[in-house]
Amino acid sequence: MGVKITITVSGLTLIAELNDSTVARAIEAKLPFDVRMSRWGDEYYGAIGVRMQSEPGERDVLAVGEMAYWPPGDALCLFFGPTPASTGIEPRAASDVVPLGRIESDTEKLKGLAGSVLARLDRG
Repeated sequence: MGVKITITVSGLTLIAELNDSTVARAIEAKLPFDVRMSRWGDEYYGAIGVRMQSEPGERDVLAVGEMAYWPPGDALCLFFGPTPASTGIEPRAASDVVPLGRIESDTEKLKGLAGSVLARLDRG
């Protein structure tokens, strides 16, 4: 069982769970923090100031609600639907990402938010 966190963005509070990866533990150690996130299709991403290397298990196809770390941009990614790289309805990252865990709350409301948001991550 991973660590529970909250992600608050534009008045929405989402409950999420980090997995036990090295990157997830580094993010947990940094909590709480704010991150400016940009939208790319149905994904928010933003640099978090945690520079980590690639890890086994990286992939570019995710599930709705998955969180990931994108090494080229030192970025946290929140997937809530298809992205411009998707070939169907699946969320697809620009390149391989390190899965970090899942958002347990309904992510559908993220679709109504702006192209740029400020997110606050904290312990759940």
